[in-house]
Amino acid sequence: MSKRALVTGGAGFLGSHLCDALLAEGYSVVVADNLLTGRRCNFDHLRNEPRFEFQQIDINQPFDCGKVDYVFHFACPASPVDYTKHGIETLQVGSLGTFHALDVARKYGAKYLTSSTSECYGDPLEHPQKETYWGNVNPIGPRSVYDEAKRFSEAVTMAYHRYYNVDTRIVRIFNTYGPRMQLNDGRVVPNFMKQALRGEDLTVYGDGNQTRSFCYVSDEVDGFIRLSKSSEHLPVNIGNPTEFTILECAQRVLAVTGSKSKIRYEPLPQDDPKQRRPDITKARTLLGWEPKIDLETGLRMSLDYFRKATFEEKVLQG
Repeated sequence: MSKRALVTGGAGFLGSHLCDALLAEGYSVVVADNLLTGRRCNFDHLRNEPRFEFQQIDINQPFDCGKVDYVFHFACPASPVDYTKHGIETLQVGSLGTFHALDVARKYGAKYLTSSTSECYGDPLEHPQKETYWGNVNPIGPRSVYDEAKRFSEAVTMAYHRYYNVDTRIVRIFNTYGPRMQLNDGRVVPNFMKQALRGEDLTVYGDGNQTRSFCYVSDEVDGFIRLSKSSEHLPVNIGNPTEFTILECAQRVLAVTGSKSKIRYEPLPQDDPKQRRPDITKARTLLGWEPKIDLETGLRMSLDYFRKATFEEKVLQG
C-alpha cells in the first residue's frame, strides 16, 4: 500500500507540481485547498488518477483528511497581487493554517515540510543569503502580510518540533517560475512573458538593476522532494544561485519570445528587495541538490504555456 501525502495549497502553482512529483514517487496524494488563489485546472490531468484526491477545505479551520504519512504545507497566497489583495487570509493561513496542518502531522505521527520564502530575509544586508542570516524585514510594511506570515509559520514549525517532537522540515523558496503560473500574479516572469507576447512594453520597476535568482519549477520541486527525505529540521534554501538584474531578465524574455517590445520604467514599489541570491551550500552538502536548468532554457520550456495562457486570456476579454 502506498504512503499517503497531504498537500495543503495543492491547487496552486508550486503545490500542483509537487503533487505530480509525489505521485511519481509512489505516494497517494490528497489536496486540501479552498481555491482562494489555487485553480482546479492545475490538476485537471490527474482527474483519472486513482491515487489523487481533492478536498475543498479551508485549513484556517481545524480539519482532518484522514491518516497521512506526510504533510506538505504549501497553502498561502504567494504572489504580490494575491497577498496584497488577501492580506488577512495570508496572515491567517501562516498562523492558524500552520497550526492546523501541524496538528494533523502530530495526530498521525506524519513527517512535515512547510514552504517558507526568501522574503524572510527582507531587503538583505548580507549577500548572498545564508540560512543563518536573520534578515532585514519591515514588519509593518505593505509586504509584511506575506513576510511575517511565513516567518511566524517557521516559528510555529520549530516549536512543534521542539515541544511535540514533530518531524519537521522548512524550505525557503526563492523566485520560481514555469508552467501553471497565473499571468496576472505580479511576479517578474509571467509579467514579462505576457507583455512580450502581447507586444506591450515590458514594465521594469526602478532602474532595473535590482537582482533576483530564478529557479525553474522542476528543479525547485526536486529540492523539495530531496529535503522531505532528509533529517534536517532547520531551514534550507532551495533556489538558483545565478543572479540576474531585472533588466537582464527582461532582455532574456524578449530574446526567447522574439518580441519587439520596448522597456518601460516605473517607480520601485515600497520595500522591494534590491538584491536576492541564495547561498545553497547547505542544499548541495546535505541533499546533493543544485539546479540544472538555466534561465534561458527554462523560459523556452515555459513559452508554450505562456503563449497559450495569453491567447486564452485575450479570447476571454474579447
